[in-house]
Amino acid sequence: MSALEKLEDISKLSSNVTRVLGQNPGQFTLQGTNTYLIGPQNPYILIDTGEGLDSYIPVLKIALESPSNPDKEDVSDIIISHWHHDHVGGIPSVLALLKDLWESRNPGQPYAPPRLHKYPLPEGAEGGHTNSDRNKLSRLAEQLARGTYIPSPIGGVFHDLYDSQVLHNSKGSPLLRVLHTPGHTVDSIALYVYPDSTLYTADTVLGHGTAVFEDLGAYIASLRRMLRFGTPNAAPDEAVPDFSYTSLYPAHGAVVAKGRELISTYIEHRLEREAQVIGVLRTPADTSGNDAGSKTGFSPWTTWDIVKKLYRGYPENLWLPAARGIDLHLRKLEAEGSVQRVGGEGKDTQWKLLISPAVSPSL
Repeated sequence: MSALEKLEDISKLSSNVTRVLGQNPGQFTLQGTNTYLIGPQNPYILIDTGEGLDSYIPVLKIALESPSNPDKEDVSDIIISHWHHDHVGGIPSVLALLKDLWESRNPGQPYAPPRLHKYPLPEGAEGGHTNSDRNKLSRLAEQLARGTYIPSPIGGVFHDLYDSQVLHNSKGSPLLRVLHTPGHTVDSIALYVYPDSTLYTADTVLGHGTAVFEDLGAYIASLRRMLRFGTPNAAPDEAVPDFSYTSLYPAHGAVVAKGRELISTYIEHRLEREAQVIGVLRTPADTSGNDAGSKTGFSPWTTWDIVKKLYRGYPENLWLPAARGIDLHLRKLEAEGSVQRVGGEGKDTQWKLLISPAVSPSL
C-alpha cells in the first residue's frame, strides 16, 4: 500500500475527531473497523484498535505524525467499545507503536504509557460466551509487554468503565460520556462526543445495513435509550440540551448524518419482524409452505418452519442465518411471557403463543 493509499484511509471528521480505518474489510466488517482519535491535538483518546493486522499500524502511524505537542505522549487513553476481536485484537501492536513513536521522538525521556479502558464483562456468569470472552481477554493481556500500558488500580489490564462516566481531555474539559448499550454484546458501549455533539455507536448501529446482536430485548432497550438520549424523555441526568446529537459515528460504515432517524428505523424493523413472528404463531402450524387450514387456536411452530414461512421469498441459503435472528426474537417473547417453548432443540425447537401480545409501545 502506498503512502497516498494510506492517507485515503485517514479521515478528519472534525477538528476533534479523526477516523482511521482498520484495514480489515469483509462481509461483516463492511469497509473495515473504524477506529477514532478523539481530541484536537495529542495526547488523544483512541477508540478501538482494529483486529491486529500489520497493515493497520502504518496507517495509524501516519495519523499520529507531526504531533502538536512533541514532548507529550501521542495517546493517553485507549477505549475498547466491546470484546469482539476486530476491536481488541490490535491492542498489543498499537501499544508497541505508541512506545516506539515516543522513544524515537524523545530518546532517553521517561515514557507515560496509555491507560486501557473497557466496560467489564459480568462476573459470575457460568458457561456461555462471557467466560470464553474473559479467557480471550486474559490471553490478550499475556501478550502485553510491561511498560506499554498503565495497569488499573487493582493491577488489571483494563480500567473498568461505568455507565454515565465522563472522560476529560488534558485540559479538564469533558470529551466523552459512556453509555452502556448491551445487546450486540453484553459489554457494548456507546460514547457521546462532547465537542462534536455526536454519538459514537460502536456496532450497535452501523453506517449501512443492520447490526447483529446477542440479546434482542437488551438490544432494543439500548436502541431506545440512544434514541431518547438528550431529549425530555431520557433519564433525568441525560435529558439535557447538552447531550443533543444528530449524526452518528459508527464502528463500521460511513458517518450517519440523520442518526435519530436511523435508530428509529432499526427499532421499527425489529418490531415489524416480531409482529410477523407473532402473526405466524397465531395460525395453525403448517409445514407445507402454504396457508391452508382454518384457525383452531394457537398451535406450536418450530423455529425452522417460522423461518420457511417468513423467508419463503428469499434464497434458501439465507434461511439458516435468518434462523438465528428468529430464535432471538422468540427468546425475547419467551422472556416477556408471550410464547412458550414446548419441545425440540435448535431449529426444531417448538414454540406456542400463550397470549395475544399488546400493541408494542411507541418509540
